[in-house]
Amino acid sequence: MKHLQVIRKGLHKKKRTMMLQGIKVLSFTHFMQGPSAVQMLADLGADVIKVERREGAYERFWSGMDTYKNNVSVFFLLANRNQKSLAIDLRTEEAKEIIYKLVKDTDVVVENYRPGVMDRLGFGYEKLKEINPKLIYCSCSGYGLDGPYVKKPGQDLLIQSLSGLMSLSGRRNDPPTPVGTAVVDQHGAVLAAFGVVSALFNRERTGEGCKVENSLLNAALDLQSESLAYYLNKGEIWDRSDTGLASRFHQSPYGVYKTKDGYLTVSNTPVEKLADILQSETLSHYTSKDQMIKRDEIDKIFSDIMKTRTTTEWEEFFTIHEVWYARVNDYKAVVEDEQVKWNEIIFTYNHPDAGEIKLVNHPIHYNGKAVKQRLHQPAIGEQSVEILKQYGYSDAAIKELIEKGIIVSSERKADEPKDQA
Repeated sequence: MKHLQVIRKGLHKKKRTMMLQGIKVLSFTHFMQGPSAVQMLADLGADVIKVERREGAYERFWSGMDTYKNNVSVFFLLANRNQKSLAIDLRTEEAKEIIYKLVKDTDVVVENYRPGVMDRLGFGYEKLKEINPKLIYCSCSGYGLDGPYVKKPGQDLLIQSLSGLMSLSGRRNDPPTPVGTAVVDQHGAVLAAFGVVSALFNRERTGEGCKVENSLLNAALDLQSESLAYYLNKGEIWDRSDTGLASRFHQSPYGVYKTKDGYLTVSNTPVEKLADILQSETLSHYTSKDQMIKRDEIDKIFSDIMKTRTTTEWEEFFTIHEVWYARVNDYKAVVEDEQVKWNEIIFTYNHPDAGEIKLVNHPIHYNGKAVKQRLHQPAIGEQSVEILKQYGYSDAAIKELIEKGIIVSSERKADEPKDQA
């Protein structure tokens, strides 16, 4: 209640995007799902302490395509902004005392260790709830905190496979086709952040803490809520198409179609309209109802017609006739897209170690404004000393903890970002 009242007072003083200012978060997260969820909270002003092992979290030492900027992992940079680092050996009794002290003044704990690990470390929900009954405790897992898969490794690609997501894309004779990015991880992160904010709102009204459980499996099924509902209620889902159809339940045309010199994506348009504007005698024999029942037939006809003109010619034609279409952009085209630039979703700033870095910004605008980055992604233990001083530890006590190897402290000063465009 006290922290949320601080937020309200701050927002009354001046408009800004710091809606979660005053909310304190302890993040025991690594890889993608957990850090990305916490970053969403940090972007909105939450005071986040990233609790990581002494040598640093996993994402500091791996990056897709070996993408490093001055030896700094871009995988780490993309999901750890606006956070402070406390590098600590959680297996020690001294570390437990430190964490318990922090928990007393913490609003939210987010963790994505395998189920059971936090309990073994002494930081499970039941233990921390004894210290802080109003605590919001969010666990992010692969399959859930219990059940037959509780010991299985949970990771985006594995969940895409197990959840049925791979069975939806591609053409009829293609092998199972994964989505080419970590879509389940990111959706799971958004759901975790949503669960935390919902629990915080409930605590404001009731004064009660809450345990929030979030899993990648549920996130993957949530992504398929439309297609799965059709299967559950009809008992089947159509086969993948041999032509351009992009889903197993939409009417034709609905997909990516080859043109004379490239590809173009075309979405729902009544077949009667298509027959008219394309002057197609063949399509004129079909009705809108046929677009479902005879969707493969219609799609084959439409696919052949699409090969008769260039992509640019189709774009001009479809614009005139108000047919839903979109270019098939690669990343080079995406970053130059005028709407992408307008939305300020990609930003550039100078990191003290990595140098100039470009990343995807917080996806939501508030009061018409994009969120600005406040804090650099921290070096390992960059704020260890600062955090312990804030919680009453003396210089002598901190020095002893460092000398005993219980915490790690970085010497780098955390300046604010120099540029953000």
